[in-house]
Amino acid sequence: MIRTVLGDVEPEVLGITCSHEHLLARPPDWMAERDPDLVIDDLAAGVVEAAAYKAAGGGALYEASAIDYGRNVAGLRRIAEATGLHIIACAGFNKGLWFGNQVESWSDNELTDHVLREVTEEVDASGCRAGCIKFGTGYNRISRDEERVIRAAARAHRRSGIPLHGHTETGTMALEQIEILRDEGVDLAHMGFAHLLRNPDPFYLEEVARTGAFICADGISKVKYFPESVRMDAILALCDAGFAGQVLLGGDLARRSDLYSYDGGPGIKFIISTWAERFVRFSVWRGREREEAEALLHNFLVDNPKRYFDVCSAY
Repeated sequence: MIRTVLGDVEPEVLGITCSHEHLLARPPDWMAERDPDLVIDDLAAGVVEAAAYKAAGGGALYEASAIDYGRNVAGLRRIAEATGLHIIACAGFNKGLWFGNQVESWSDNELTDHVLREVTEEVDASGCRAGCIKFGTGYNRISRDEERVIRAAARAHRRSGIPLHGHTETGTMALEQIEILRDEGVDLAHMGFAHLLRNPDPFYLEEVARTGAFICADGISKVKYFPESVRMDAILALCDAGFAGQVLLGGDLARRSDLYSYDGGPGIKFIISTWAERFVRFSVWRGREREEAEALLHNFLVDNPKRYFDVCSAY
């Protein structure tokens, strides 16, 4: 069962699913003023973006904007109703840079209860429940409140069965997050890590994958960090090591200039309209059969998201 903004659905209905996207988000005011390109709060543009993705073959996506990054779950519901797209909303928090001192005065139980309400009752008076629980850490460090948020997310997950999503700043601190989750008794088969391919170290990626967690190869189209071939080679290395069943894909396009509906950027549709065929051709260039590469893509975009976002029994 997958929890979407329009209700719970069976995994088989998702179809092609991008596992880390943004349709409606606004960072804290101090950041929005400094970098207005990060403000993507136009509902009409969100409908256009989602419709273009659906027209390219998309069936579902996970919208990863958390409470401290200006999420708009009521707006996501309107986008889902307008386009027929299955949208999974985000519970929990992002990272300390965004939530600041927002949680300082909350007890550990209050933090857990807050996250639990978002996945079992509703988010922000929207009438919708979130289908994934997010937490995050900073670059090469975990603050005290970030650890408290991780533990609250873990406890809410164990009581609800809703999967977990960990933000790693520039691909750091995943193994440290894992130690906290293990201390909380989390089954890492229900955990997914974002941004790890910002640090495309094959040994590090394999260390994380060996825990059973999913790895979201996000940032696709952002070649300002490194050539797309670096990302593709990292993905293929994970597959060669036996972890093709744990790879997810996402654009993580959170800027107006990234999105098709604002400035004609690559948009959420880019992965399935452009990148997928390039991945197949690149895989062939690296010595694979085309059929094998196409099967890998089906894993990343269809089979793996069905398992990752599937709500498990409480434990």
